[in-house]
This record gives sequence, structure tokens and C-alpha cells, in this order.
Amino acid sequence: MNPTRLRSVLNLTVLVAALGYFVDMFDLLLFPIVRQPSLTALGVPPGLQIEVGASLLNWQMAGMLLGGIFWGVLGDKKGRLSTLFGSIALYSVANLGNAFVQSVPAYAMWRFLAGLGLAGELGAAVTMVSEILPKDLRGYGTAIVAAVGIFGAVTAKLVGDFFPWRITYAVGGGLGVALLFLRVGIRESFMFAKTHEATVTRGDFLSLFTDWGRLGRYVRCILIGLPTWFVVGILITFSPEFAPVLKVTGPVSAGTAVAFCYTGITLGSVLSGFLSQACHTRKKVVGWFVAGALAGVGVYLTVRGLTPGLFYLLAGYLGLATGYWAVFVTVAAEQFGTNLRATVATTVPNFVRGAVPLITGGFLAFRSSLGLVGSAWAVGLVCFALAFGALWGLPETHGRDLDFVE
Repeated sequence: MNPTRLRSVLNLTVLVAALGYFVDMFDLLLFPIVRQPSLTALGVPPGLQIEVGASLLNWQMAGMLLGGIFWGVLGDKKGRLSTLFGSIALYSVANLGNAFVQSVPAYAMWRFLAGLGLAGELGAAVTMVSEILPKDLRGYGTAIVAAVGIFGAVTAKLVGDFFPWRITYAVGGGLGVALLFLRVGIRESFMFAKTHEATVTRGDFLSLFTDWGRLGRYVRCILIGLPTWFVVGILITFSPEFAPVLKVTGPVSAGTAVAFCYTGITLGSVLSGFLSQACHTRKKVVGWFVAGALAGVGVYLTVRGLTPGLFYLLAGYLGLATGYWAVFVTVAAEQFGTNLRATVATTVPNFVRGAVPLITGGFLAFRSSLGLVGSAWAVGLVCFALAFGALWGLPETHGRDLDFVE
């Protein structure tokens, strides 16, 4: 890419979107990183920490499910900037609240509000970047957003290693507040501004369900993201509980597993974004990554006797293979017109996250009869089968002109 083209990608909007995703991922991954020390400090016995941890994660994901609808509709009705910075403000306040909880119910309330806020950032960021960049450079823009953003999870791990869990939550909230000052100088997407002149309804969430073609595209976009949160929500979040069953030769830290996984996701985000540009296809790249993730899950659940170091490397590989998240959200954004784009790009990833209660619920339901490994196989194979089936029927969108309405 020549210097002029590079400068067109590295603009202030892309930078702010990337930093917003950095704070988003920092806050989103705080709970898996501090789950064990925070629950221990609140008096939850070790034998109940899987159930309580899954419940708190479900509260957060339920907030993201509802928040995805709210912020998505707001993004198409009022603008992408309103969604971007409104969501940052809410999850920053919520994570500051998490720093002062004294009970599990209070913890659940603040995780729900944090999830409600976290729901809006990525969809708004990808929508803005997709609409301001030339159509042949969109993949680079979203790759940069993802690469910078997902380092937030790695930073969360480093902060979690050096500070108590309450301070870690406070740092996450403070980073979000600081980011709000970057709002100055960011302009709204010109494509969104043009919709004010069009006689078309903006942000009509229910219209996604009134046309079979739109509904099919929408559901397929959701299903192709399921493997990512199966890996993160089950295999990585509960890696300390899996390690003894898998006969790992030493103790495994959830925080370290998360850091390795999200380092891999960072690399995968860059790789998938650049591959989608180089190969001129989003669909095939997502398919390659989903297949690679399935192979990694097979190794995770079948190989025994790994050292903790090799286990962490495997977590890193799983992150790499599920690092198509930003490309997946870009695919969703490119499927729909400007009057529904923010709604789709915001709700799709959050409906995937909102499926986590179903994934964890299925995992916990099968655990008593199938054990940890058998239950993970059962739930994981369903997630991957749905993803492959959905991807098969999804139209290719690389290079599509996005200046259209539904």
C-alpha cells in the first residue's frame, strides 16, 4: 500500500474506533481474568465458583443482548457517534461500580450494566470505519481496529497481575472516561447523514423479521460467530477446571489463558483482515478460520498430559483461529443498507454474546452426565455445525459499495 493510501486508513476516526475497542476488550475480559480472586474475596467457596461464575457471565451477556438492540437502533436513528461514546460512558461507570461491590447480587447487577454498555462499541466502530473508508480498504481499517482493540485484553491481564481485582476494575472504568475526551474532532459518517434526505425508516429492528431474505442473512451472520464465544466462554474461561481433567502437569491460571488466547485473537484479527483483502473474499477467510478453530478444539479436548506452557500455547492458537471476529462483524455490516447497518453490526455480535447463556447452560446441563470434556464436545460440535451451515448460504460482500439503503 502506498503512503497516501496508508494515510487514508490511519485517520482519527479509525484511531478513536480502535482505542474504543481497546477499552471495550479491557473491560469485557476483566471478569474472566479476576473471576477466581473476586469470587473468593466475596466468600464464594471453590466448589461453587463454576456455577456462580457462569451466572455472572450470563448476566453480563444478557445485558449485551439487550444493549445490542438499544445501541444498534440508536446508531441508525441518532448516529454512530452517539452509540460509540454513549456505550463507552455507560460501561465505564459500571466497571467503576464493580470496583466497590460487596456481594454477588451487586456484582451481577454491575456486570449486567457493564454488558449493556459494552454492547454498543464494536458495532458502532465497525460501521463508522466501513462507511468512511474506500470500499477496497475496509478490511485494513477493521483489521487495525481489531488489532489495537484486542490488546486491551492482554493489558487487562497485565493490570490484573500487578493490582488487586478491585483496582483492576477501577482502571478499566478510568480508561473509558479518559477516552470520552477524544470525541472532539470526530465527525459523523457521511453515509448516515445522507439517510436524512432519503424517505426511508432508519433503525427499524423489526423490519429484519418481516422479509425472509433479510432474516436469513441476519440469522446467518449471528450463527457464524458462535465458535468464538464457545472457545472463550467455555474452554478459556473455565481452563483452570479443565486442566486437571485434561491431566495438565501443573496449575493453570485463567488470567494467563485469557491473555494467551487474546494475544492469538489479536494476531488472528490482523491476519484475517489482511487475508480478506489479499484474497478478495470475506466468506472463504471466515471458513478457513472456523475450520482451524475446530481442529484446535479437537486437540484441546483429546490430548492429555500437556505442560502448562504448552496448554497456554494451545490457548493462543485457539485465539488465533477464532480471530475472525472483526471480519465477521464487517461481513454483517456489509450485508445491509445504511438505514439498518448500525442496527445489524451492533446486534449481531451481541446476539452471539447473548447466546453465551445458552452455551454455558447447555455445558452445565450435560456436565453431570457427560463430564466436562463430553459436555464441551456436545456443545462445541453444535456451535461449529451451525457456523459452517450459516456460512455456506451467506453472500460474499468483499468490495461491495455500501452507499445504499434497504
